[in-house]
This record gives sequence, structure tokens and C-alpha cells, in this order.
Amino acid sequence: MKRGNFIRELIQAGCYLKRHGNRHDIYVNPKTGKQAPIPRHSEIKESLCELIKKQLEL
Repeated sequence: MKRGNFIRELIQAGCYLKRHGNRHDIYVNPKTGKQAPIPRHSEIKESLCELIKKQLEL
């Protein structure tokens, strides 16, 4: 999945960018308080996308 599309999905679900890191950006789900690192690759594997969604409880 393209990183931009995945980020758009997270934002539509209510998540927001907490901070930029060297290799990852940290996104937070304000409803649950959970946070997860998002890699800065142009493509992110579907399995990793599902894992991130699970970490954010989406």
C-alpha cells in the first residue's frame, strides 16, 4: 500500500501525527491513547498496515 494512502486512512479514522522521527513517524489514536510508528518507506506491506491498525486499535 502506498504510504500516503495509509496515512490518509489513519487520519480519517481520527489519528494524528505526534512527532517525526529519523526513520518513523509516530501516530496516535486519541480515542484509545495508543500510538504506533509508521515507517517512511514509499510502500508499506499490507501485513504491516494491519499490524499498525491493530496497535492503534482501529
